Amino acid sequence: MKVKVQLLYFDGCPNVEQARQNLRTALSRAGFDPVWEEIDLRSESAPAEWRGFPSPTIMVGSKEITTGASAAGGSGACRFGGAPSVDQIAAVLGRPQGWEKKGG
Repeated sequence: MKVKVQLLYFDGCPNVEQARQNLRTALSRAGFDPVWEEIDLRSESAPAEWRGFPSPTIMVGSKEITTGASAAGGSGACRFGGAPSVDQIAAVLGRPQGWEKKGG
């Protein structure tokens, strides 16, 4: 079983591209393929329990990387303080059980 990596965002938030760059860098440094799912928080298909997360939010294993939350009841605003950092992302990429490393 693979652990999913997801980028939650909405259009208009100025930190989304930086989050993509940080995510790509963190995954590559950790030896993983830089692949993730992107979910527009304003889309009808976005899970209702995630629509309160700020944009951008990085989820690993369906948990928010800085708090471990799996749901949010916030207002869905742009993330205060910018995009999650490479170090924040890398900290949760340790080797969670079920995560398949690139190349084996």
